[in-house]
Amino acid sequence: MKVLVIGSGGREHALVWALKKNLHVSQIYSTSANAGILTLAQPVALNANDLEAVTDFAVAERIDLTVIGPEQPLVDGLADRLMARGLPVFGPGRAAARLEGSKVFAKEFMRRNNVPTARFEVAADPGEAFSFLASGAFDYPLVLK
Repeated sequence: MKVLVIGSGGREHALVWALKKNLHVSQIYSTSANAGILTLAQPVALNANDLEAVTDFAVAERIDLTVIGPEQPLVDGLADRLMARGLPVFGPGRAAARLEGSKVFAKEFMRRNNVPTARFEVAADPGEAFSFLASGAFDYPLVLK
């Protein structure tokens, strides 16, 4: 089984480490320059945000599974693109990735669907946020993003 891992963080390092121990995995490719990952995987010169190049590589190399860690390629639809070409993917499609990619979308989704979450307000600019703070219409503790 040939696996392509997109991403260079600690999560991706842990995934590569675990994949390396799997007897069914014969080859791991990585888009990372992370020194720890590179001791375990073969580097490929791909920009994770170049969806076309990643898809072309996966098709050409007959990748059996692509693992996508970073948020941006998921939000941009890399998983959808790979699945449209018949390639298995570990990672959500564009629609589901919006929950991670946009905190406003996620909070509004939770409110619409009665998912328990902390109270929130959305401000379009700093002035609107300051007006909300000045109104006193909240309880402490308060998190402002």
